[in-house]
Amino acid sequence: MMFRRWSAYVAVLILFSTMGVGANAQAAKQPQWVGTWATSPVLAEGGFRVHPFSATTLREIVHLSAGGQQLRVRFTNEFGKDPLTLSDAHVALSAGGGAIKAGTDHALTFGGETAVRIPPGAVAYSDPVALATEPLSDVAVSFFVPSQVMRAETFHAFANQDNYMVSGNEAAAPTLAGATTLDSWYFLDGVDVPAMDGARAVVTLGDSITDGAHSTKNANLRWPDVLAARLQQAHGLEHVAVLNEGIGGNRVLNDGYGPNALARLNRDVLAQNGARYVIVLESINDIGRYQRPQGPEDEITAQQLEQGLKQIADTAHEHGMKAYGATLTPYGGAGYFSDKGEQVREAVNNWIRTSGTFDGVIDFDQITRDPANPTRFNPEYDSGDHLHPSDAGYKAMGAGIDLKLFQE
Repeated sequence: MMFRRWSAYVAVLILFSTMGVGANAQAAKQPQWVGTWATSPVLAEGGFRVHPFSATTLREIVHLSAGGQQLRVRFTNEFGKDPLTLSDAHVALSAGGGAIKAGTDHALTFGGETAVRIPPGAVAYSDPVALATEPLSDVAVSFFVPSQVMRAETFHAFANQDNYMVSGNEAAAPTLAGATTLDSWYFLDGVDVPAMDGARAVVTLGDSITDGAHSTKNANLRWPDVLAARLQQAHGLEHVAVLNEGIGGNRVLNDGYGPNALARLNRDVLAQNGARYVIVLESINDIGRYQRPQGPEDEITAQQLEQGLKQIADTAHEHGMKAYGATLTPYGGAGYFSDKGEQVREAVNNWIRTSGTFDGVIDFDQITRDPANPTRFNPEYDSGDHLHPSDAGYKAMGAGIDLKLFQE
């Protein structure tokens, strides 16, 4: 009797062990995803930033960093006060302008359905679609916005990329005749590809200098773009993607344009699929408020900024990510330059270089400054406003990053 009971017990163990192996094998077949393109959504408000989307098609162009045999698209209703319905979404290879390459159009579904309802504050991922994409290629995401109540809109204001809007449902059209050109990405904030061996993502958390202000439009010459192109050419780093989470006017400690860096850390860094590294280039807009403070909250100190940056690094570490501190580029001659602000910039940069808070330092200040006048940009790297780099400046920044930082 004891032997029979023991045999039955062993049989049950073998059964459950076999089931576990089968479950693990099944799970292993499921694709794991890594972000290949991303942007940071903000609230669309005021004047030209709000569009009355009603029975409208949007076609938005994104520049991938890594490629893959499949992809999925992430749509967002982050700042909506009402549910957002999107339908008849498509993805295709861009043929330039508002056109798509023949034979590459694929309809997107959401749980097998052609429409999706996104609650306020939420995102929705499309089902995977078998569209092969090359690294550094452009993809067109098209979708129809039906007539609906929409009391707030979610977008990324500065795409530095032409996107397109037409009336009616033209999501599958090969071209969009008579389209209105938009300078922003609406309701779209991410594209993922299946993760291959060694796939991982670098998140660049920053302000307009990361967003690419004053770089040539439609040319993908932001410093994160330069970094992505270099990674594609580096042996063993071909599957490292770059996700641009810059917002023009962003600040570390207070809301500027968009939520402050601490408030958006979970959404824009930790929640990005496959993220293994974060590069932090923030604080110049906090410092710029010294010139025209709008309240006591603008009278921040170098120590407060350093604590905010340390919190970002510490949080990244707690989630298994490496954090790299980027020194603040010169801003002498800029509209909001002040002597006090310059003192704080130099203090923060010294802290980034010497505190040991970060896993590595990217010295953008040293790369871009004028050796003869280090409070200002090298004239070759100055876009003209003394705050944002030129195309040459962005190239120097991207080229000056040590790729060894991203080796496993």
